[in-house]
Amino acid sequence: MDRTKLLEIYRPGITVLGAAVVGYCVGELPWHSMGVGFAALVLFAVLIAPRMSLVIPRSNVAIGFSDALIFLGFLLYGPEAAVMIAAAETLANCLYNKWQGTIVFGKYMIAVNTAAASIATIISCTVWAELANFFGMANFATETRDLTSTLGILALTQFFGTTFFASVFRAMKEGVGLWSTWLRDCFSSSMSQIVGAGIAGIFFKILNFGDFVTAMVALVTFAIAYFTYRQSISEINDAFAKVEEAEHQKAETERVRRVEAERHANQLRISLEKEELANQALRKSESDFQYSALHDSLTGLANRKYFGDILRELIRRYREDPKAYFQVLFLDIRRFKDINDTLGHTIGDKALTIVAKRFTRAVNEGDVVARIGGDEFAIILQNLATVGKAQKVARKVYDAVTQPFSLSGNTISIDVNIGIAPCDAEYDTPEEILRDADIAMHYAKETNGGLAVFTRDLRSRFLERVRFEMDLRQAIDRNELLVNYQPIVSLQDGRLVGFEALMRWHHSEFGLIPPNKFIPIAEYSGLIRSVTVWILHEACRRLSIWRKISPDYNDLIVSVNISGKHLGNDDLIEDVESVLESTGLPAASLKLEITESVAMENAEHTIAVLKKLKNIGVQLSIDDFGTGYSSLSYLQRLPFDTLKIDRTFVYSVGEEGENSEILQTIISLAKNLKMRVIAEGIETVSQLNVLRHLGCDYGQGFLMAKPKNREATEELLYQHSNFLPARETPENHSATVDDRLPVF
Repeated sequence: MDRTKLLEIYRPGITVLGAAVVGYCVGELPWHSMGVGFAALVLFAVLIAPRMSLVIPRSNVAIGFSDALIFLGFLLYGPEAAVMIAAAETLANCLYNKWQGTIVFGKYMIAVNTAAASIATIISCTVWAELANFFGMANFATETRDLTSTLGILALTQFFGTTFFASVFRAMKEGVGLWSTWLRDCFSSSMSQIVGAGIAGIFFKILNFGDFVTAMVALVTFAIAYFTYRQSISEINDAFAKVEEAEHQKAETERVRRVEAERHANQLRISLEKEELANQALRKSESDFQYSALHDSLTGLANRKYFGDILRELIRRYREDPKAYFQVLFLDIRRFKDINDTLGHTIGDKALTIVAKRFTRAVNEGDVVARIGGDEFAIILQNLATVGKAQKVARKVYDAVTQPFSLSGNTISIDVNIGIAPCDAEYDTPEEILRDADIAMHYAKETNGGLAVFTRDLRSRFLERVRFEMDLRQAIDRNELLVNYQPIVSLQDGRLVGFEALMRWHHSEFGLIPPNKFIPIAEYSGLIRSVTVWILHEACRRLSIWRKISPDYNDLIVSVNISGKHLGNDDLIEDVESVLESTGLPAASLKLEITESVAMENAEHTIAVLKKLKNIGVQLSIDDFGTGYSSLSYLQRLPFDTLKIDRTFVYSVGEEGENSEILQTIISLAKNLKMRVIAEGIETVSQLNVLRHLGCDYGQGFLMAKPKNREATEELLYQHSNFLPARETPENHSATVDDRLPVF
C-alpha cells in the first residue's frame, strides 16, 4: 500500500485509539478519592512542566518532566491517573512549544502525540500489572526493591511505547526502515524516561517518609541539578549558536562570493553576448552596406556600378574567349513621368518595383537585370550568340512588361523602348557598350518601333544629332536661325491673306539644315520652346512692320506652327501674350497651327489650352488634317478657326479631278463645323481648279509662291501681285501657264 495512504490511516487511527483510552480512564478514575494532591499534580503537569522542558541542542528532542509526573501519578493514584496526566502534560507541552516556536508540528500531529502518549502509558501500566502479578512486586510503597523494579519496568515500557509510535510514523512518512529510524531519531530520548523514573522514585519516597528536611534537601538538590543542567544546555546552545552564526557568516560569505562570481560571470557573458551581437550587427551592417553599394534601394536590382563591374568582366572574358557571347539591352519606360505626375511618386515607385520583377521573370536565371537610374534599366543576356536570339528575348521582355496591371485601384499600362547592343571586340569599357545600347534605345523611341538593334550607322546619326543639339543651343545667339514666309492666298480672288512662317537653320559649317532634321532634335532636347518663342517674336515683329506698307495689308495674318512639347507646357499662354505685347501685333493677326496628331494626343488638355488662347484673341488652325486619328466628338469641341488639308490629299488629285473625294469630304466637314479651309501643297492648275470648285477658302503651294526669305517677301509686298495664275483658254493652254511647277 502507498505510504501516503498508510499515513492517512495511521494518524486518525492513533488519534481515535488514544481518545478511547483517555475516555476509558476518565470513566474508571475514582474521583471521590482524588484530593488536592492530584489536582496540584495535574496543574503542575499542565502549567509548569512544559516550561521546564530542555531541548537537546541540534535535535528535535526535548527532555521534560512529563514521565516523572506520569510515573509519580501512577505510584500515588494508579494507572488511570497516570494516563490522565500523560494526556494533559503532552497536550500542554506541544501547545507550549508550538507557541514558543521551538518545535514545528505538522497537521494533526499535536492530537497524534497526545494520543500516542496516552496509549504508551496505558501499555506501560498494563505490562507492569502483568509482571507485578507474576513476580510479586505489588508492595512498591514499602519495599524499595519493588519500587525500583516498578519504575524500571515503567521507564522501559514507556520508552519503547512512545518511540515505537514515533518511529512508525516517521518511517511511513520518509519511506525508510523502522529500525534505522528508531536508532536515528528515538534512541537518544531514553534519557527522558530514565530521568523521569528516578525523579518519580525520589519524590515518592520523600512523600512516603514525610520528612520535611529530607524533602527540602531533595528539592534543593533537584533545583541545583536542574538549573546547572539548564545552564549547561544554555551554554551549549550559545556555543552552537555562535558556531551556527560563524557557519552562517561563512556560508553567507561564500554565498556572496558565489553570487558576486555569478554576477561577474553573467556580466562577462552579457558583455560577450553584446560583443557578439555587435560583431554580428557590424558584419550585417558591412554586408548591408556592400549590398546597398551594389543594388538599387527601391527594386533590389543591381545598380549601375554593379552592372558595370559585371559587364567589365564579361568584356574581358569575351576578349579571351570569343565564344563567351553576351548581349546588352537598354530599356527606357515611355512617358513614365506621366504616372508620377498624375498618380503620385508612391504609385510610381510601386510601378517601378512591378516592372523590375517582370524584367527578372522574363529572362534566364544567369542573366543580370539592373536599374541604371530613374526609369532606365539594363539587362545582360549571357550565352546568346546571335542578335536574332537577343531580339526574341527582348520581344519576350517587351510583351511581359506591357501587360496592364492594377495598382491601388488604377489600371496602369507600361510601354518601353529597348535598345540592343551585341558584344563586339571593339568595346573596351562598359560605358561604350551601354552608350551604343542607349543609342539603339533612342532610335526605337524615335521610330516607335519598340526595340532596335545598334548599328554603326545609328552611332553616326546619334553623334550628328548630339552635335546639332549642341550647336542648336547657340544658333539663336549666332543669328543662324532664319524665317521664310510662304504666302497664303484666297483661292477665290487671288488676294494675299497672310503668311506661314517657316523656320530655317543656316549652320555655319554644314550650311542649310532642313527642318525635318533639327525640329525633332529641338523637341527631344527641350529647346523647342526657346526656338518657338524666337520665331513667334520674329514673325510677329516682321508682320507688324509689313502691315504699315499699305492699308491693304492691315488684315494680314502670320501663321506659326506650335509643337506638341510647347503645347503641353503651361508657359505657352504667357509666351504668346509676351510676344504680342512686345511686338504690338494685334492678337487676331497671329494664327497658331497645331497638327492633328498633337491635338488628339491629350484632347482634354488641348481643349483647355486652346480656349485660353482664344480668350487672348489669336486664331487657331488644325494642321495636316487627315493624317491623324481625329475623334469627331473632340474635333467639334476644339475651338479651331481654320482647317488645313494635308498636302498628300491635294497631291493625289488627278488632271481631270479624279481622287478628289476625300478633299470634298474634308471641306464639307470643315464647313459644317464652321471652319475656314486652307489647302497646302497646291502645285498644279488642276489641283487649284478642283479646290476652288469644292469651295476651299485659302491655299498655299508652289503654284502661287514658294517660301521666301524676309527681303524677297518684303519686295513681293511692294509689288502687290496677284498670286493666282492666269485663266486658261483652249488656245493658249501651253503658253499661259505651266500645269506642273517644279517641287523643291
